[in-house]
Amino acid sequence: MAKQMQQTKTTRRRHSPEYRAEALGLADRVGVTDAAKQLGLHESQIYSWRAQARLRQDRGEAEHQMAVENARLKRQLAEQTEELAILKKAAAYFAKHQK
Repeated sequence: MAKQMQQTKTTRRRHSPEYRAEALGLADRVGVTDAAKQLGLHESQIYSWRAQARLRQDRGEAEHQMAVENARLKRQLAEQTEELAILKKAAAYFAKHQK
């Protein structure tokens, strides 16, 4: 006789970014194991959220550094464009008066 296995559907719970931030804060204060027990989560979930948060932070810092570098390069380009325009005017002036 074959036993019929009863299948239960489990749905994934989606946690808001605020909940995740609070969970990570609790984990920082009391430790990942205790935080996971208090919140009814798996420890691996908190570790995963922590890794994702660090990745977002690193990306944010990298984007900030790139924005600063872009601004510096734009200023440098504007200065060189202005210098080139002055040199072109000077060359035209001297070429005109050399004849």
